[in-house]
Amino acid sequence: MAVIEVDAQGVVEFTRALVRVPSTNDPARGRNEQPAADLVAARMREWGWEPVVYEAAPGRPNVVAVVEGGGGDGPTLMFEGHTDVVTEGDLSEWTVDPFGGEIRDGKLWGRGSADMKSGLAATLYATRALQLAGPFPGRIKVCALADEEGLMIGAHHFVDQGLAADVDGAIVAEPEAGEICAVAKGALRLRVDFTGKMAHGAMPQHGRNPVQAVGALLTGLRELQAELQKRFPAHEHLGEVYVTPTVVRAGSEEQVNVIPATASVFVDVRTIPGVGHQDVADRVAELAAWDGIASEVSILVDRPPVDVPVSDPVVAALAAAHRDVTGEEPVYGGVPGSTDGTVLTHWGGVPSVVYGPGGKWIAHQADEYVEVDEIVRCTRVFAEAARRFLTRNLT
Repeated sequence: MAVIEVDAQGVVEFTRALVRVPSTNDPARGRNEQPAADLVAARMREWGWEPVVYEAAPGRPNVVAVVEGGGGDGPTLMFEGHTDVVTEGDLSEWTVDPFGGEIRDGKLWGRGSADMKSGLAATLYATRALQLAGPFPGRIKVCALADEEGLMIGAHHFVDQGLAADVDGAIVAEPEAGEICAVAKGALRLRVDFTGKMAHGAMPQHGRNPVQAVGALLTGLRELQAELQKRFPAHEHLGEVYVTPTVVRAGSEEQVNVIPATASVFVDVRTIPGVGHQDVADRVAELAAWDGIASEVSILVDRPPVDVPVSDPVVAALAAAHRDVTGEEPVYGGVPGSTDGTVLTHWGGVPSVVYGPGGKWIAHQADEYVEVDEIVRCTRVFAEAARRFLTRNLT
């Protein structure tokens, strides 16, 4: 097959333009994804595409463009990226302008350069390259969604509106350092609230101390983690199950002599395929039980693990494209957290795979960067993966 020519300079410059937009979700500073979404939509329109821009929440738009191949009926491939980035944090920790889009030493620097404005740019330019290369069957749905770094309201809204119903496979362009990730850890976030009775610290017999229940729960959570790790051995690509208490609230340092009436514990559980989230929540509820203290477990976030077979057409097409473009055998890995792919697969029923430019561990750090060559390489891989996926049924 002929090599698909991509606009290498164009995709790099568009990445720089996106990085220069501080698209954090920060209403106090008047920031959101809108300017980045506007930039994406404008580039799509320059190419004659007809993007639909709609709000998943006020000021937080999704951008979706359907690019028909003009080669007859065929499958629908989705390219997905997100427009939001996390905060730049303490500027003193940066040696470059976090929103400068500087290129130095073969790297493009800035917040969102890896996570994931380079990946988003690569999906647009890969689709454009395939479009210019000639007709192809089916269509590509190019999506720039909001709020991946938060509650993933963009992806949930996309699914809830039925926009995933016609998608046969999705490539999520998160930074994975060249690994093809068809599996991702699940995330279960719990809040445990305890209610006792307030009393004077000198007379604890007149109260019911929820802090004691907190202590017992923290010990129990450690035992629960060991229990789950024994029952579910470490996954080849995802590692161990983790049960991590992250926030404890009770009492006031201004009134150390007061037994508080309430206390809360927040728990971040990271799961692998096979672990039932409701089962874990039920076990936490059992551990929270304490004589004389009322307890309640609330599920704040429930994102099950993703486990797409490597034989699935979208994964196979991506693996073959990686091999063709890079000349290297694909390396399979796993996503240590959740992505919009979790929402697309679990709630939308869409097989998804994660692959994109940038280091796996560089996201959310100061001096975030992506290798310029990697942006171009991933654009070529995406274009070839799309061609293979969309033409797989042709004889």
